[in-house]
Amino acid sequence: MSRRRTLGTKKKIALLVSAAAVAGGGAFVMASTSNAAQSPRTLSAADSNVCQGLATALGNNQKFIDGQRANPDAQSAARIANREAVIAQIKVQQKASGCVVGESAQGSQSTQPAQSAPPAQSAPPSQAASAPAGNANAGGAAASGSAQQVCKGSTVTLSGEAGAPAASSNQFPAGTTLKVTNLDNNKSTTVKVTSVSGSCVLLNNAAFEQVREPGKFLIRRAVIEKVG
Repeated sequence: MSRRRTLGTKKKIALLVSAAAVAGGGAFVMASTSNAAQSPRTLSAADSNVCQGLATALGNNQKFIDGQRANPDAQSAARIANREAVIAQIKVQQKASGCVVGESAQGSQSTQPAQSAPPAQSAPPSQAASAPAGNANAGGAAASGSAQQVCKGSTVTLSGEAGAPAASSNQFPAGTTLKVTNLDNNKSTTVKVTSVSGSCVLLNNAAFEQVREPGKFLIRRAVIEKVG
């Protein structure tokens, strides 16, 4: 009898230990699931306009670097070093914005349907005559009666470069004056092309700030005009 009671007690202890282990394992699984749910989600270009704009900027700079490496000249090494520094800064911005670091969206500046960027309407002659030469609008653009719309359907993003407002382009030489209008907020900026890029026009940080919408790094509905 005493032996049976002893065995019964041991079985009870073993059962209690097993139950505790199962409960502990369940608690661990629940804690792991909870921690995973609380961890922030990394966003891709398809999830966020901010991430798409940064990915586009990175892609355009990488495209420029690839072009310089394919057809180098005496200044290619310096240009590549500059753009690599820009890409590094864009990656910092991607991380801070919760985006996939290093995501690239090359080719996002391809031509889009014409209705996304309707032609700019010229101001009536009376208004044009009343505006002083060189007068800047909300974005700093100067009035011009000889503006020619270019790169129809192109989106506009930033190059990530610092300095005074300026632009880079693969279609217009340095010294060309371009006016960029964001149709979503009617802000414009007029800048000179100072370097080469992998797209029709990239605005540096200062110029992009003049026309951007808060929290966005890509202008989908843009009008680009050559004014000088």
